[in-house]
This record gives sequence, C-alpha cells and structure tokens, in this order.
Amino acid sequence: MGKWFVCGGDTVHERSAAGTVGALRGWGARARQGADKTGVRMFTGIVTDKGEVRALQQAGDLRARIGCHYDMGGVDIGASIACNGVCLTVIEKGADWFDVQISAESVSKTNIGDWHMGTTLNLERALKVGDELGGHIVSGHVDGVAEIVAMHDEGDSTRFTFRAPEALAKFIAPKGSVALNGTSLTVNEVAGCDFGVNIIPHTKAVTSWGQAQVGDKINLEIDTLARYVARLQEWNA
Repeated sequence: MGKWFVCGGDTVHERSAAGTVGALRGWGARARQGADKTGVRMFTGIVTDKGEVRALQQAGDLRARIGCHYDMGGVDIGASIACNGVCLTVIEKGADWFDVQISAESVSKTNIGDWHMGTTLNLERALKVGDELGGHIVSGHVDGVAEIVAMHDEGDSTRFTFRAPEALAKFIAPKGSVALNGTSLTVNEVAGCDFGVNIIPHTKAVTSWGQAQVGDKINLEIDTLARYVARLQEWNA
C-alpha cells in the first residue's frame, strides 16, 4: 500500500522580524531549487493536466486512484503531485494513473471529502530546477475551504465571488494572488470575507473551472508572502 507524507510544514513559528525576512529569502531559494533537504516541494498554481478520480478506497486512510495524461514513465514513486491544490505523494502508478494515500486530517481540512468517482481534478507536478515560475509560489498546503457564492459572465470571462473563512480573509488583498483548487489566480476586489476573481475561457477549458457551480467548496491557499507580511506587521505593532 505504501506510505504518504505531507510535503513539509505549514506552521508559522514565532521568530524575530529579521528571522521572518530570512525565511522569505529561504522560501525563494527553495522555489528555485524545487526541494530543500527537508523534502519541501514547490508549485506555481499553473495547472498542467486535468485528472479524474477513478477509484476511492477507505481502508484506514483514504486511498484514491487518479487518471491522468502525464507520461507516468517519468513520474517516480514518491513524487509529489498537487491534486486540486493539495500536495500528495504518488505511492503506486500505472500507464495513465497514479495512487495517493490521504490522511483523515487532510480530508477534514480540504474539499477531498467531496471527491467521488469521476470528479475532475486540477493537477500540477512539483517544480524542477529551470522550470518557469508562471504563477506564484504555492506550497500545496491548503489553508482552508472557500465557497463559491456567485458567478456571472463578463464578456467571455466569468466573474467568480468566493467567501473565505474569516480567519483567512485578512490575508487576501486586491491584486494579490491566491491558489484556488490549485490554480493561481489574481484577486480583483475584496469586501469583508468575500473576494472576486475573473477566469478566462482558456483557464476554464484546461482546468476544472468550466464545471464549477455556486455552492462548490474550493481549496484555498493564501499567498505565502501575505502570510509573512502579516506576521511582520504583528511583530512591529
């Protein structure tokens, strides 16, 4: 059955202001390297494949089989793949699929509990040295679950309004970045816990966003830089 692991940690420890700046620099270095000695993996929020849930098995932890279009000959056992923004580890693979094992903690903190046979997933493999950083730095650690509260077309694009958990709303700013179901998106406006983004036709076509509906629960990862800036402000207050 293999063993899955969470890719790195997402806890912000107390540190001095200088230490926080140093952590920011270290984060950028890890992004350039793809992984540090602790096994931390980086993503960019640029979806590279649409996967599909082919099987789910609850046996202790949840095990999921995900169909994909990747050349699995180039994917090692133990490789990290972000699935709807959740960093998961490949524990078994076939010609056009891979298996992951998901802890109860991850299920409780994300929208994985809503997965079913046929669910479309946004997939992204971890960065390698030399890869283009096309979106923003994404860790694959979901901070919480947002909800789609409104959708309407604006030209060819669709304007989505999301409602973030109150504890995360302070980290979301106009023109800032967020990762939603593993997709790097730019925030247009913020009103309390609600924020809006525009999704263009290309993004809807190559990701799961073309199937999104009001009421859907969405994995939300806030911008890491916003997290550190907020911590610096608290320290200097």
